Formats: sequence, C-alpha cells, structure tokens
Amino acid sequence: MDKIEVATIGFTKTNASDFFERLLRAGVRKVVDVRLHNTSQLSGFAKADDLAYFLKKIGDIQYVHQPVLAPTDDILKAYKKEKGDWGVYEHRFLELMAERKIEQRMKPETLEGSCLLCSEATPHHCHRRLVCEYLNDKWGGRLKVQHL
Repeated sequence: MDKIEVATIGFTKTNASDFFERLLRAGVRKVVDVRLHNTSQLSGFAKADDLAYFLKKIGDIQYVHQPVLAPTDDILKAYKKEKGDWGVYEHRFLELMAERKIEQRMKPETLEGSCLLCSEATPHHCHRRLVCEYLNDKWGGRLKVQHL
C-alpha cells in the first residue's frame, strides 16, 4: 500500500512570498482549507476568494474549503478566547472528528498532493496536525505528513 503524501501549513507569522514558495517547493496540487471561518482572517492573502485566486495563478493549485475538518465555534472559543487548556481542546476535537466520522467522509487518495491549511504558524498546537494524526490512525498509517 503506497503512502499518501500530504502537507500542512499555517499562514500567520509569514508573508505571502514565503507562504506560496513553501507550497510550490513541496509540489502541492490542492490546498484543503480546514478553518471553520475562511473569510475573516487578518492576512489578506489567506481570505478564501483571494487565496483561491492566488493559488490558481501562482501555481495552478486547487482550493477547497472543508469545514467538516474544523473545530466548532464552541471548541475554538473555549481554547482561544478563554485561554483554555490544549489537552482539553485536543480531546474535544478528537471526539468531534470521531462523531463526524471524517475518515468515512473522505478517502485517503483525495488527499494525495494536498496541503491542509489553517492559521496557526506551527502544527504543535494546531488542529491541522490533529486531523492528520486522526486520519492516519483510522487509515492504518497511509499518510506521509510533512509540516511546511
């Protein structure tokens, strides 16, 4: 069974040039936006319509928004705005993914050449990493993940 190559990236603490160059160097063919809200971010280049345009023009990269891979407003608020505990956030989000059965809603092959996008600069305390780990567990380690 071949490994499915997937990457993750965040857009905070970076500029557009560095962001798009990382995607191009990694050979990304599709960006899967895993943010719940993809239109109200501070980085202008990361707003949904602008991002889709730039990805297509700069690297012929497809853009798709997958809010089913995002935490709920309640989970986000408890962690971000109320300065919640990462362990609690992680547990709640893992439960949400299991409840949503995300591993059944998509096939591993649909992520080949994709890059999961959210706002966090690093994957350590970010749900994009949790999505990859959850799916890798459910799919028997099929994903080869690179954090850009």
